Amino acid sequence: MSLSYVVTGGGRGIGRAVVERLLAGRGGDESAGRGRGEKVSVVVVERDAAALAWPGDGVIPVVGDASDEAVVERAADLAQESGALAGWVNNAAVFRDASVHTSSTAEIRALIAANLDLAVTGCVVAVRRFLAAGASGAIVNVTSHQARRAVPGSLPYSTAKAAIEGLTRALAVEYGRRGIRVNAVAPGSVATERYAEFLAALGPEKAAGIEAEMARLHPLGRVASAAEIAAAVAYLLSDDAAFVSGVTLPVDGGRSVLGLDPEARE
Repeated sequence: MSLSYVVTGGGRGIGRAVVERLLAGRGGDESAGRGRGEKVSVVVVERDAAALAWPGDGVIPVVGDASDEAVVERAADLAQESGALAGWVNNAAVFRDASVHTSSTAEIRALIAANLDLAVTGCVVAVRRFLAAGASGAIVNVTSHQARRAVPGSLPYSTAKAAIEGLTRALAVEYGRRGIRVNAVAPGSVATERYAEFLAALGPEKAAGIEAEMARLHPLGRVASAAEIAAAVAYLLSDDAAFVSGVTLPVDGGRSVLGLDPEARE
């Protein structure tokens, strides 16, 4: 049996780790919760073509904006041509801070929409495809610890991620009886390429200070690897999570439980 998945923002970071985790299920590894011997294909939607230089067998790249319905429909077509569409991961995000006292209302609204639209478009297409196929399926939305514990300057990002968690719950309720599960994961800080580039730009002394602060904010004493977030996503997509729907799973090393303010300032 051939299975397919769609992962948006899958060229790097958490998205790439999710793709690699799903592909690891091919040929006998049951880490993604599927049976042995199933062929797995993953369609990766990514705006930056340069971020898609790494994919090998099983990866089908689609270069484009994951908020563009035509692009996402194309991804769904390619997925269904490769196998039964089993899961969809809305991971694409826009990272740009803004505050209401320095940015226009139009800019704030556009930044909120930039993140929210990515998830809404993916969920709409995924739900419609599952319904049309008469098949069950799973959607995982990647949100953030900032959906519930915002930091200064993060208003557009935090607002959009909180809305995506509401979207997750609403879809789970509306389509659960049709066999569609919808969940979210809320990472804390993650050691992605973007995080590494941020530390490198600071220099050794300041970078060490940031890493010490990250250790303080996370009870487990460190930031996550992208693979650790991907493992949680793969679980929610898998048959092992067959009775899990409508939840937002914190994958943050206890950061949201500790609840320290990481950027206390005026």
